[in-house]
Amino acid sequence: MKKIILTGDRPTGKLHIGHYVGSLRRRVELQNSGKFDEINLLIADAQALTDNFDNPEKVRQNIVNVALDYLAAGIDPAKSRIIIQSMIPELDELTFYYMNLVTVARLQRNPTVKTELGMRGFGEGIPVGFFCYPISQAADITAFKGTVVPAGEDQEPMIEQTREIVRSFNHTYHTEVLAEPEILLPENQASMRLPGTDGKEKMSKSLGNCIYLSDEADVIKKKIKGMFTDPGHLRVEDPGRIEGNTVFTYLDAFCKPEHFAAFLPEYENLDELKAHYQRGGLGDVKVKNFLNEVMQATLSPIRERRHEYEKDISYIYEILKKGTEEAEEIAAETLSEVKQAMKINYFDDKELMLAQQKEFDRERQQREAQEARMAKQRAAQAAKTGQ
Repeated sequence: MKKIILTGDRPTGKLHIGHYVGSLRRRVELQNSGKFDEINLLIADAQALTDNFDNPEKVRQNIVNVALDYLAAGIDPAKSRIIIQSMIPELDELTFYYMNLVTVARLQRNPTVKTELGMRGFGEGIPVGFFCYPISQAADITAFKGTVVPAGEDQEPMIEQTREIVRSFNHTYHTEVLAEPEILLPENQASMRLPGTDGKEKMSKSLGNCIYLSDEADVIKKKIKGMFTDPGHLRVEDPGRIEGNTVFTYLDAFCKPEHFAAFLPEYENLDELKAHYQRGGLGDVKVKNFLNEVMQATLSPIRERRHEYEKDISYIYEILKKGTEEAEEIAAETLSEVKQAMKINYFDDKELMLAQQKEFDRERQQREAQEARMAKQRAAQAAKTGQ
């Protein structure tokens, strides 16, 4: 079986460092590993429209922003396809068929859906499209025969729902057309779910607590300066807590050994820095300044590459068009296999036509034979009456 990656993002804004450590950084590593047969990155604009249906221009404008962030982070279009979801109608058809395999109750139990619904405050006015987006995501993954989905831990319930749909489909239609995908979580525990700069559990564009990959150096510095730390660490000499301290969580996600030699040589490693903070005598300003150096070293090359790509937007759209056209061919092939398994491939099923033709021919022959017998009986009866 081929090893195929399918992952992606909703184009509702520029990508932030939560996207980067949660999935994007790993995608680049996997792309360059040579261990995968295909890598597909989906810009999920159709899914983004489920809760931005009244503002399609927001989604439209951010497609190129997501593509720019992909390329700036190191995605190579020669190795990875970048795909626009809405341009592949086969995904909609697969979603429609999969809807018959999932109950409303099961969707309501999905933890990710429950969290997202709560964040958006739909109340009773939940758009059906948004409610069903786990099914749409299953269509995305299976359309490209995805076997591996690099994602953060918040996506585990979504991938499990896809696996359930795959098992249900294969069981119902007695086939092995669809493959169950596996989630590939970040290896760094801190990258599993990077909190917002305000210490909130989730980094979110809508909460305004993000550091974007494209942020300029002064903006990054300002955001780090205002970050949540330990509210009980009021003086430098006070012992500080690193648990729940956003600055140290970010250092866990981004800091490398070489950063100490470059920016904070009085410490050997992050463990030593943490120990000093915990026993007291280390101020938040110094730790934040170090984090700023780390983040600038990480994001500066990404930002510079993005500025270069921004000089030729027509080239970005060429990449998107090529990746999407290739992807549609693959999705069309999968859809054909799905419809064959469901026995709704009417125009392609020659055996069905032949079988039906034979059945109608048999019925016609029986009917003609019956009519011949009845005609013979009538003739015999007429002859007998004539005597």
